[in-house]
Amino acid sequence: MDRQILTKLNALRRARQAAILATDLSGGPDRLIIEGDAVESPLADAVASVFRSGKSSAVEIGGQSLFLNVHLPPPHIVIIGAVHISQVLAQMAGLAGFDIRIIDPRTAFATPERFDGVDLIADWPVDVLKERPLDAYTALVAVTHDPKIDDFPIAEALKVGCFYVGALGSRKTHASRLERLKHEGLTDADLARIHAPIGLPIGASSPAEIAVAILAEIIAALRGRDVSSPKGDKR
Repeated sequence: MDRQILTKLNALRRARQAAILATDLSGGPDRLIIEGDAVESPLADAVASVFRSGKSSAVEIGGQSLFLNVHLPPPHIVIIGAVHISQVLAQMAGLAGFDIRIIDPRTAFATPERFDGVDLIADWPVDVLKERPLDAYTALVAVTHDPKIDDFPIAEALKVGCFYVGALGSRKTHASRLERLKHEGLTDADLARIHAPIGLPIGASSPAEIAVAILAEIIAALRGRDVSSPKGDKR
């Protein structure tokens, strides 16, 4: 691999940006494609498919044999609220390959005994996210029902372009949430990205079923995300 390409690829990894190293199997030069780059057809469809699936593959494009080696940042799920749903969701999401972080300033809920082995932070999201910010490969799940805790991380997730933003609550609760977030300067287009009520509509009722619905919706958002436009902080 060309040293300049390797240096750039390592920088992209540190910045949690997705990239594909396209290798010409006939011996031509390597090419680095960053998620969001403009790519010519018909290569664009193959590149988009590889970015979404996260699986490297060999392709034939216009008589040229290429190997598309994809490098994706590990997807994160940040859960706001150390509630019963979070206990189940953290276990399932870990099995599905997601890195998990739970944030809740309420120390009665955020206890190591309830979240053994989980990255648990008993502090306010506004403080935690300054040190460990959200990014485009993060899913934000807000489940406290408390605007003082949920609203800031939801707004932040929308501003930085998290691939999934979901919030627990009824339609009435969500309508009130939207009004508050509008006052924070978020647009209707921004707010339309919030999945609320959270999770796929499977009739879930127990915390475990709701966690299943949430994780399924997160996976659908990750695999179906738009890879054609640049990601990152949109402020």
